[in-house]
Amino acid sequence: MSRTSPHQHLQNTEVSRRGLLKTAGGLTAALAVGASATALTGPAEAAPATFTHPGMLHAYGELNRAKVRVAAGNDPWLSGWNRLTANGHSASTWTPRPQATVIRGGTGENYTILYNDIHAAYQNALRWKIAGTAANGDAAVRILNAWSSTLTAVTGNADRYLAAGIYGYQFANAAELMRGYSGFDLERFKTMMLNVFYPLNDRFLREHNDACITNYWANWDLCTMNSILAIGILCDDGAKYDQAVNYFKNGAGNGALRNAVPFVYEDQGLAQWQESGRDQGHTVMGMGLMGAFCEMAWSQGEDLYGYDNNRFMKAAQYVAKYNLGEDVPFTTYRWGNGQNCAQQTHTVISSASRGHVRPVWDILHYHYARRRGLSVPYITRIAESVRPEGGGGDYGPNSGGFDQLGFGTLMYAK
Repeated sequence: MSRTSPHQHLQNTEVSRRGLLKTAGGLTAALAVGASATALTGPAEAAPATFTHPGMLHAYGELNRAKVRVAAGNDPWLSGWNRLTANGHSASTWTPRPQATVIRGGTGENYTILYNDIHAAYQNALRWKIAGTAANGDAAVRILNAWSSTLTAVTGNADRYLAAGIYGYQFANAAELMRGYSGFDLERFKTMMLNVFYPLNDRFLREHNDACITNYWANWDLCTMNSILAIGILCDDGAKYDQAVNYFKNGAGNGALRNAVPFVYEDQGLAQWQESGRDQGHTVMGMGLMGAFCEMAWSQGEDLYGYDNNRFMKAAQYVAKYNLGEDVPFTTYRWGNGQNCAQQTHTVISSASRGHVRPVWDILHYHYARRRGLSVPYITRIAESVRPEGGGGDYGPNSGGFDQLGFGTLMYAK
């Protein structure tokens, strides 16, 4: 069975969350009717006429809830908070080591410096937002300003696109939390994001490093899409926001929803993830990246979690079920790789890294089970098994341990 062609995608019929107006505990969704959009993919979106800030992984409601619950000593928020404060990256004494050039892939790699500093900025920003400790706010700004005054290039082999994507969306999220903080040079930071990160993000989605469109796994597109979406929100840039959302709905690469989730088993409420035949580590990573994308859009009034009849939810159920040790169906998956689209095939699901732990599940559990009141038993079970979630530095020293910002228990519990 071949993967559905992107040209055969049906128009989505889901009721958009746009148009809903949220007040103090949530979101604002003032929407443009005719905002411009990229010609990269399909029909035009309509970015918010006014972007909500903070409005990425954490909108006002999530931040305020965490603040109130931690102050009251309530679990599971308190357990999540204790995980944050125990992480060395959240220390206000963190000293940044900004580099003019960051290299991922090939000779002279130094990207570990970047991701450690980004996670330190983010974790200090969370401590400032939740506990109001000025030392943490100052630390976050010190890190962000140091990098925006120094970084001029992200380079390396093809992995430079992974770096620009993963660290782009994470950096933007840290900056979004510190928007308006005294001494934070937001305009200079925006310039860095627009000049250093976005051009690589845009080039990858357009050219895929001159490879066959299906050569790169879903995660490559997804990290890139996350960065473009986050930069669009940070910079109040409707065209970039639309570029990312349009790609999610209609893109040609594997990050587009119907390509990332090629087969749906409606009778079981499950759907197969594109990387399931590869390994479970990267598959679970995909849950985190698509979850982050959907959450950032949600903060701007867009329901992508439920797009195409909850297609992503069914994929997350599938991945959770298999990584809990249970059986799931698998449809032969075929794709083309390299520059010549040489045909490749997965005939069975991969058991490699089965049970792999990443902090990706609470964001999904609390959205589907609590915000939406849906039954997601496998997502709920796997979330409970790894709670409270930590963040960068809690899941090993290598890059995989820093692919997600984490702390989902603290930030999303409801």
